[in-house]
Amino acid sequence: VGELVPPPAAAVANAQTFPNAFLAPRAAADAPRAAVDASRAAVDAPRAADYDLPMSTPLDPERLRLAASARREENWQRFGPYLAERQWGTVREDYSADGDAWRNLTHEDARFRAYRWGEDGLLGITDRECRLCFAVALWNGRDPFLKERLFGLSNPEGNHGEDVKEVYHYLDSTPTHSWMRALYRYPRLEFPYERLREENARRTRRDPEFELLDTGAFDEGHFDVEATYAKGGPNDVLIRLVATNRSDVRETLHLLPTLWFRNTWSWGCEHEGCWPKPRLAREDDGTIVAHHVSLGIFRLAVGPGPDGAAPPLLFTENETNARALFGSRNEGATTKDAFHARVVDGRADAVAGTGRGTKAAAWHRLELGPGETATVDLRLFSEDEAPPVRFGRPFEETLARREAEADAFYEPLHDGLDEDGRRIGRQAAAGLLWTKQFYHYDVRQWQDGDPAQPAPPAGRRAIRNEEWGHLFNRDVLSMPDKWEYPWFAAWDLAFHVVPFARLDPHFAKAQLVLLLREWYMHPNGQIPAYEWEFSDVNPPVHAWAAWRVYRLTREHGEGRGDRVFLARVFHKLVLNFTWWVNRKDPEGNNLFSGGFLGLDNIGLFDRSKPLPDGGRLEQADGTAWMIFFCGTMMNAAIELAIHDPSLEDMASKFFEHYVAIVDAFNGLDGSGLWDDEDGFYYDHLHCDGAVVPLRVRSLVGIVPLFAVLAIQRDWIDVLPGFRKRMDWFLENRPELARHVVERTGRDGVTRVLLSAVPKDRLERILSRVLDEDEFLSPYGVRSMSRAHRDAPFRFRMGGREHEVRYLPGESDSGLFGGNSNWRGPVWFPMNYLLIEALERYELFFDDALTVECPTGSGVRMDLRDVAREIARRQIALFRRDEDGRRPVHGDEPRFRDDPTWRDTLLFHEYFHGDDGRGLGASHQTGWTALVARLLEKYGRAAGDEEERD
Repeated sequence: VGELVPPPAAAVANAQTFPNAFLAPRAAADAPRAAVDASRAAVDAPRAADYDLPMSTPLDPERLRLAASARREENWQRFGPYLAERQWGTVREDYSADGDAWRNLTHEDARFRAYRWGEDGLLGITDRECRLCFAVALWNGRDPFLKERLFGLSNPEGNHGEDVKEVYHYLDSTPTHSWMRALYRYPRLEFPYERLREENARRTRRDPEFELLDTGAFDEGHFDVEATYAKGGPNDVLIRLVATNRSDVRETLHLLPTLWFRNTWSWGCEHEGCWPKPRLAREDDGTIVAHHVSLGIFRLAVGPGPDGAAPPLLFTENETNARALFGSRNEGATTKDAFHARVVDGRADAVAGTGRGTKAAAWHRLELGPGETATVDLRLFSEDEAPPVRFGRPFEETLARREAEADAFYEPLHDGLDEDGRRIGRQAAAGLLWTKQFYHYDVRQWQDGDPAQPAPPAGRRAIRNEEWGHLFNRDVLSMPDKWEYPWFAAWDLAFHVVPFARLDPHFAKAQLVLLLREWYMHPNGQIPAYEWEFSDVNPPVHAWAAWRVYRLTREHGEGRGDRVFLARVFHKLVLNFTWWVNRKDPEGNNLFSGGFLGLDNIGLFDRSKPLPDGGRLEQADGTAWMIFFCGTMMNAAIELAIHDPSLEDMASKFFEHYVAIVDAFNGLDGSGLWDDEDGFYYDHLHCDGAVVPLRVRSLVGIVPLFAVLAIQRDWIDVLPGFRKRMDWFLENRPELARHVVERTGRDGVTRVLLSAVPKDRLERILSRVLDEDEFLSPYGVRSMSRAHRDAPFRFRMGGREHEVRYLPGESDSGLFGGNSNWRGPVWFPMNYLLIEALERYELFFDDALTVECPTGSGVRMDLRDVAREIARRQIALFRRDEDGRRPVHGDEPRFRDDPTWRDTLLFHEYFHGDDGRGLGASHQTGWTALVARLLEKYGRAAGDEEERD
């Protein structure tokens, strides 16, 4: 980065307000590092090139805001959708003796009990430390309680595990959240809480989930409640709530915009910044003033209701109702559930009569005729940045301007797409951005308990995460889904950052660096998986993610990217690679295990636990992931060595390790994992001295295709040390040299191919992958061959018979709680990696290698066209077909016929292997946002595609 110079004093001071960034100081002792990192932040600030745009492209207002935020000049990302949708039922809030998080703090308990580690709300926002929160509460006059958060079934309640039972959509967002829109659909009649529980409890694992739409709750009409946020400045948030009666009768909707402080004062932890206790108070002009020791003074201006009158303001304390939960004495006169008691139960004494508290709401009673709409405006702003006019024409102009700026931001990303493609890409990005969440978890504090609370039960420390006492999370992180997965998942996040690199490059890089920091990564080099068990083993995809982010944010003019970022993650990933080599190759023969590796129930049994009869696995996917990891690290080392020759040795190290693992994987002496009879890679089970291939054709045997590199020879030639070592290796180790192939393409460029799969085996595997009776679905590549529908694989071990059968939809297995299925459905991340791998193969082979696609069709394609065809099928999940139906929405007629529903999309975790129906987490699981990247690469007119990497 050149000579580091001291940053301006303002930059150092401003850094204190950015606790999420990987640059942020954690204590006063970190001040010197903060100064250095602030200098780097200035160097690394976004430019046109960071967005993969031509250098001459002028930055639009949103990208200028991103640049100012990255340079710490203006805190545009201070407020955002960082509020969880479910804090109850999480590991963090579980203080039980048995570790049953779902039952320790239930959905019903949540309205009474103050959370320790976060907050949740409906269509809400908070600051990046979750100090001051804003969300919407609703009551239709019939429900048993005020709706302040989303409802869903816990894992034990659902016939396929946990599942949110609501209908809502993320419609739009910019990366700084200067503009956001989301929609919640609220039934007009009583919400069927108990019916959802009872019917799902009645159903078996062989039945589909029973969803809110299946109950008929929307047949008698509903309310559409849309929240729009637009920032007038970094600390000035304009809020518009629009409620529409989508029924044929006149109805009353109680709408309560709610402002509250996260409870940091009940635990006795002074480091939480909880003293003095924050407070909210009613001002004479009808505003609510919020005082917080570190956030400062904010005000919520409440516009008049649709009738022109000011709504009544309610106040209470965000504190546990111990009397309701435990039958014990409450600390104060009012508690967290007071608004429910006032609005639903009619108890005027439940709320504070003083106009003070730590939770406040404006109570609007909206009388809406059929099709009528009511609008409520609010404005949350810092006292230091008080707007001269709170509402009226300036308010309207700011909303209109921010929406236009959002259009300008997405225009270059969606250039060349049709209207439907733009809509899909925009909402995919919105979902990704809306699922950013403040995540707070200090494992040691959680293990020890809080000074002002009872000590945790004896033995609780050993329930989970006992070895992760160093882990301290207090950051804004990208979540897979803020209801079903309101916690970071390491390998999911690696896929999130790829589309994030096109939206907010600084955030994408910061997320990867953060996972590798010393307060996240284990001292032994393991990356934390997820809060239910940080020690679970996820696929090692983070090197790939870092490389992709680096390439996506490269400078066009000079052909280089942010090498400081690449070097930071490279050195930490060396530690992670070493952990893999030391822990997951028990025999030292370059054939790796690893556990379930994110593929949940794909195998005969839980691969993350000791196997029956003391057997052990050599995993085709585990070994292939390590080849993939090795190759990506070699790529990064070559790139870095161009400017730092000391890293040539690391490039050599990863090259030799790559070839050694490939050789063991393909062992010609029969010791490898290739099955020549079936033309596929399988896991091998070692038990009682015998080696048994587990002949299940699944993604386990397709992962090896991902491990391919096509490196330009001239890259190698500029590194004399690496070139000399590689040439010596190939000359003196001829038994390994067969895995390295060189070819000059039609473009005159000579490339070296490193591949886990030799050409003849590649063709045989692809004949199965592209067979519509096996892997190739109308919507991408399935996770298991459909051949196993009629011919399930059975294997007897441990005194019982194990079976794997093709299941295109929900799983009938209880492995991993039953809320995930890798035995047939289509998963976006694996398809995306396959598409990229095919591009790399084609870069080497040109049109010298063609295959039938689909198998048996007589149509031959080069591998680039095969990649394009798989991408087309993936995109087809969301596009309207000739009947106006989007496969992702199944047969639900509203999404096809109703003009108020058909353009609102859901982005699911995975998809039915035959009909494309969305399954699993339904509200933008982060990696499905990869469809936005596929649209950018393959959704445009033919011939207008991005450069291949």
